[in-house]
Amino acid sequence: MKTGINQNNLDLTVDPRQDFYKYACGGWQKNHPLDGEYSQFGTFNVLAEEARDNVRSLIETLSDDSDAGIKGTIAQKISDLYAMGMDMERRNKEGNTPMRPVLERIENFTKKNLAETVAWLSFGLDSTFFGYGVGPDPGNSNTNMLHLMEAGLGLGDRDYYLEKNETNDRILNAYREYIRKVMSLSGYDSEASRRISDTVIEIETEYARHKKTREERRDPILGYNVFTIDRLISDYPNFPWTDIFRLSGISEPKRINVSSLKFMAFINEYYPTLTERQIKDLMAFGAVSSSTGVLGEEFYDADFEMFSRVMSGVEEKKPLWKRAMAIPNSMFGEAVGQLYVKKYFPKENKEYMVRLVENLKGALGKHIRSLSWMSDSTKEKALEKLESLKVKIGYPDKWKDYSEIQIDPDKSYMENVLAASEWFTRDNYSKMDKPVDKEEWFMTPQTVNAYYSPLTNEICFPAGILQPPFFDINADDAQNYGAIGVVIGHEMTHGFDDSGRKYDKNGNLVNWWTKEDEEQFKLLTDRLEKQFDDVEIAPGVHANGKFTLGENIADQGGLRVALSAYEDSRDGKKPDEIDGFSALQRFYLAYAGVWASNIRPEEILVRTQSDPHSLAENRVNVTLRNLAPFMDAFGIKEGDNMFRKESDRVIIW
Repeated sequence: MKTGINQNNLDLTVDPRQDFYKYACGGWQKNHPLDGEYSQFGTFNVLAEEARDNVRSLIETLSDDSDAGIKGTIAQKISDLYAMGMDMERRNKEGNTPMRPVLERIENFTKKNLAETVAWLSFGLDSTFFGYGVGPDPGNSNTNMLHLMEAGLGLGDRDYYLEKNETNDRILNAYREYIRKVMSLSGYDSEASRRISDTVIEIETEYARHKKTREERRDPILGYNVFTIDRLISDYPNFPWTDIFRLSGISEPKRINVSSLKFMAFINEYYPTLTERQIKDLMAFGAVSSSTGVLGEEFYDADFEMFSRVMSGVEEKKPLWKRAMAIPNSMFGEAVGQLYVKKYFPKENKEYMVRLVENLKGALGKHIRSLSWMSDSTKEKALEKLESLKVKIGYPDKWKDYSEIQIDPDKSYMENVLAASEWFTRDNYSKMDKPVDKEEWFMTPQTVNAYYSPLTNEICFPAGILQPPFFDINADDAQNYGAIGVVIGHEMTHGFDDSGRKYDKNGNLVNWWTKEDEEQFKLLTDRLEKQFDDVEIAPGVHANGKFTLGENIADQGGLRVALSAYEDSRDGKKPDEIDGFSALQRFYLAYAGVWASNIRPEEILVRTQSDPHSLAENRVNVTLRNLAPFMDAFGIKEGDNMFRKESDRVIIW
């Protein structure tokens, strides 16, 4: 007997026709109240906590491995790095000592040694004026190229600096105090700490005025501007580009993508106006802020107060073991992943997933063929892209080699982490102008997430997410298709959302659409945008339908494709009712259950400014109101809150 819906997750006092999210997830919300550690906690977090516990067990077991005592073994590296993270007594005793050599070098900065300083900071400390790294060329996705990016902002989003309201003012004032606090902890006196704080706020505000909006960042065409090194030097002559790249260990690049013409033009003119003192202050804070997690507890406390308590409403710090484990789990992620899949990812899970993905690909193909708004010529290209889609499930076929990274317990925690960061950065730089490795994974196997990569036209589902309640080999197919099936369909649909559709089957930025089809697509997406724009997520604050458009398209596409795939998998057989729920009801309840969560009011505002995903409630209630099978499953009629007139419904894929 296959397992049915967990009715403890439901709130049977709520009418599903009025608020489906509350009906499907209300019991879960009641049973999982937010504890002090979280600003948001949902089904993803439950699974992530389970994965984290499993990884902790694996890492702590390594310390008992005989190899842990042998220098250079992966067991030694992981166990020693974890032990250093756990040794807060030592880190507190060291205080700011590990930071001093970094700050002393920054104090020796002059505009004459700009190239040397920028290159050095790029190895894990700061991107003061711009960032750079190597990745696929969107115009020729088989080859890597160098990408120049905007400098980051301490608060993440430009609106915190530019939009004046009570919330942003409160956060900006707290950020000013945070800067003073961490610089004071780093050894600067009160006058210098105040000066640095004022300088950083002033410069970051100026940066914010010239950075892309969150909506602009989603446009891959706007972010693709190919330069030669000669043109880079000609257009932005105030930076010694050749020296910066040479000192970074990058051979002279053949093609350079400038992802933001606006920002690069600004920073080229702005840099000469800055004094050396201002630049030193900006660099010093950037280096300190990026290192708070590997210094003493006071540094972490300051970071927690600013970015967790003030911004997101979190009440309690993460326990030390979670913070300590995160570093080796990240830096040696695939080595940990090997251990994880061996213990927690049975072979039969992967086999089931392979079949599921093939069913979903077939269903999406049928949907594309049946579209009334798309021409045959564009359909043909879309089907070619779907057929070329690469699928990665569970874990990579080849594992990353970490043999060159050395972990020395005689050195400080910060020194070891920076050394590892430098190795990863140099490894990335070494790929420039070389063929793209299509077998490389961008998530570790133990990660509870999934992704679609437009540049490689691939979907990836790590073993970490292929666990209950997202995937349960003992659950009935309706639930698996409604949960992990929708997640898979979601990632597939990203290849055809407002951004992904601009890439062809090979991952190149090529327009394969007719003008008429583009116009029809735009008419549909404009209507979907408005559905989410109309939702008030806090008093006077609305959701951003344009910013979240890609994810909203993918949610809807995932739901439609997964249901079709499920119906095809039955081969005409009528499914049984389980626990009083029809198969169709179980499908939609499973989908809603994926997004069960509680969230703090502060975090709602943060996510609306920074997260391209809609809030969980809207991913359920707003999206489902477009789907006739959902209406039928729960008997939703005109006059019900969950009802949307057929003429107002939007169906894209």
